[in-house]
Amino acid sequence: MLTKLTRVILFSGILSFILSCSLKKFSADYYYQHEKMLDKIEESYKKLYQQQPFTVAFTDRDLKSLSFEIITDTLNYIYQFDINEKRLTDTLVAYNFNVPEVVELIGRMQSVRCTWVNKLDYYVDEKKNTLVLISIKPVALNAPFSYKKYYTLIYFPKAQYFDSAGQLLDKKSLRRLRKISGEIFKRINDKVCYTVSGNFR
Repeated sequence: MLTKLTRVILFSGILSFILSCSLKKFSADYYYQHEKMLDKIEESYKKLYQQQPFTVAFTDRDLKSLSFEIITDTLNYIYQFDINEKRLTDTLVAYNFNVPEVVELIGRMQSVRCTWVNKLDYYVDEKKNTLVLISIKPVALNAPFSYKKYYTLIYFPKAQYFDSAGQLLDKKSLRRLRKISGEIFKRINDKVCYTVSGNFR
């Protein structure tokens, strides 16, 4: 007969496996269901970032409060806003943002429950590259403990390398997994990867 400890370990393993499969299925399904909107978020964010570097993140469950970080050559300025505050548009005007396009980006983020968007520089063969990270709160997923998880997409500018399990590989060594912010990412397509973690950034 199985001991109580063995049963607990076995149950935990089965639960983790089920959750992992559910999250993996959610990740692929979610991306393809919202592909056009997610791609628009990535494209518009890159365009706006070139005009004035910034990151934006929702800080509440209902996606009505946001943190807006403005990146300058000397300092980064972080502001907290409710999305309907006039102070938000006033601040965008003060920093010469394209207000309608930023507001549209925020609306797109809300529509797919995107909690955060950011850019990250990385180097391959000593050449600088830039990727875009998009984090989503998967509230629609009916799986145990899903409320503690975040689904993060990475958009690369060109096709990447993956192993037979679909895990992102380092270009210099095709046997070595590439970690980004300590996370292992898996393939959705040649340029888009995902991970599921307890942090949204």
